[in-house]
Amino acid sequence: MEKVETGSVANAKNKYERMDLQEQEEDDEDLEVKWMQRRKDTKKYVYACAIFASLNSILLGYDVGVMSGAILYIEKDLHITEFQEEILVGCLSVVSLIGSLSGGRTSDAIGRKWTMGLGAIVFQSGMAIMTFAPSFTYLMIGRLIAGIGIGFGAMISGVYIAEISPADARGTLTSLIEICINLGILLGYVSNYAFSGFSEHINWRIMLGVGILPSVFIGVALFIIPESPRWLVMENRLNEARSVLVKLSETDIEVEQRMEEIEEAARASKGYEDKAVWRELLNPSPAVRRMLYAGCGIQFFQQITGIDATVYYSPTIFKNAGIESDKEILAATVAVGFSKTIFILVAIYLVDKVGRKPLLYVSTIGMTFCLFVLGAALTVPNSAFGIDLAILAVCSNVAFFSIGMGPVCWVLSSEIFPLRLRAQASALGQVGGRVSSGLVSMSFLSASRVISVSGVFFVFSAISAISVAFVKFCIPETKEKTLEQIEMMFRGEKKDSNRGELEFGDAEHLIRDGK
Repeated sequence: MEKVETGSVANAKNKYERMDLQEQEEDDEDLEVKWMQRRKDTKKYVYACAIFASLNSILLGYDVGVMSGAILYIEKDLHITEFQEEILVGCLSVVSLIGSLSGGRTSDAIGRKWTMGLGAIVFQSGMAIMTFAPSFTYLMIGRLIAGIGIGFGAMISGVYIAEISPADARGTLTSLIEICINLGILLGYVSNYAFSGFSEHINWRIMLGVGILPSVFIGVALFIIPESPRWLVMENRLNEARSVLVKLSETDIEVEQRMEEIEEAARASKGYEDKAVWRELLNPSPAVRRMLYAGCGIQFFQQITGIDATVYYSPTIFKNAGIESDKEILAATVAVGFSKTIFILVAIYLVDKVGRKPLLYVSTIGMTFCLFVLGAALTVPNSAFGIDLAILAVCSNVAFFSIGMGPVCWVLSSEIFPLRLRAQASALGQVGGRVSSGLVSMSFLSASRVISVSGVFFVFSAISAISVAFVKFCIPETKEKTLEQIEMMFRGEKKDSNRGELEFGDAEHLIRDGK
């Protein structure tokens, strides 16, 4: 009898142990389901914030695309000279420096996202003035105001996205800026083609006026996206920063680790007033000097290789190649816009998989070859072969640009500077790009008269060859490193750059295993 009772107790004990084990397994499964759901929600939220922040870049792209076609009709309607045409097209790049340089200080004062909003309002005002401009003078005033607005948006979008992104997706998310620029260019080209049938007094005004619409969506986006957690920490709004990081991070452990890294970087920034920041930028330490070489240099080579000349003056290039009809010229520019937009998707897919430098190598070498071929094609104008080769060379050049030099420039410029310098240094990095863009845009027609259009593209090809060497010697690989780890890399510290990612991975496994 006692043995029976003992056996019953043992059976009951085993039964309860099995039940406990089953309940534990169910709890583990529930925990894993919750973690997977949080991971999915976090990824959607981060991507949504990055997309909304990138909308600012559509303004820049649309302006570049639409002016290439609108200038054909502005020239006829307002009877402007070739010199006025160059100034009108190229001044935006130079004037945008005012917005870029003041945007760094503004974003440190009022926050990243409201600086984006301010840029959209300024751009809207400029485009409205241009749309109703009765003369070249009013057109220039509107253009200058729009340029300042574009400078605000171009500078701060990359900084914002870099500061909200996890290390393993930062390259992809920051590349969204370039795809929005390309989308804007494509929309500008399509707008040119769609409204070219109206009278010369009306069509270019409609083309420019449509550019106001994207900034309306930006205004709506500002009420959806959060402020940068890094800026909130700098303002000592720690609870708000942690609340934002909860939405941006996949695990609570990741929240605390990111918070700790940001607070450490913020403590290192204490006492850095605006004068101190500029003093450090103008008299940099070896580490900051290397950052400036990389950040400013990549912006410079992005533009000095002639991408704006290719985009702004693609109608002029195709006309020089032998295409006579304005409608056919604008149709060819739409093909350029599609090429530029489609190939940015390749970069977005690869930038966090293969890294920044491999894409830059492919991009700069490909551009060098295509620019040389374009120069050769333009030496035999008015032939079917020359026209086809010119269109292929232009489309291929913008495709190679979109694979690397276009998006990676924004990625590197927004991630290589430390927190205390990031906004101001990113603004300074725009100087090389904006000045070289302005010089290229404002001198293209004049230089073409002196050395021919084909000669100009041979020069661009030579400069592009130099950019290959720049990538080799001045650009580090930053794939999968946190912003704080990138700073340590430039300082030459030997910490394990993958430590943070390993800890996040270990935390995920612990959660899934129920430990």
